[in-house]
Amino acid sequence: MATELTAAQLRAYDGSDASKPIYVSIRGKVYDVTTGRGFYGPGGDYALFAGREASRALAKMSKDSADVSGDLSGLSDKELGVLADWETKFQAKYPVVASLK
Repeated sequence: MATELTAAQLRAYDGSDASKPIYVSIRGKVYDVTTGRGFYGPGGDYALFAGREASRALAKMSKDSADVSGDLSGLSDKELGVLADWETKFQAKYPVVASLK
């Protein structure tokens, strides 16, 4: 397993290939969320985040594809707090497998 993935490499782990794990990145840390396939796999409530850097969308509690990015500019303190809560949940539940270049 590579210790660093590019955004393009991360896209290969979006759940569309059942033989590959599903990854989601938050603040540049790539988590293996395969155990949450029902949420992050195709048809899941959070499938939009699979294979992507999802920090902004999680901070804004948004499922708008335009928000699925690592851009944290312009977020409020409250939104950054929401992101920190998500990050804590991911750290407790899913292993970090790489970092995002």
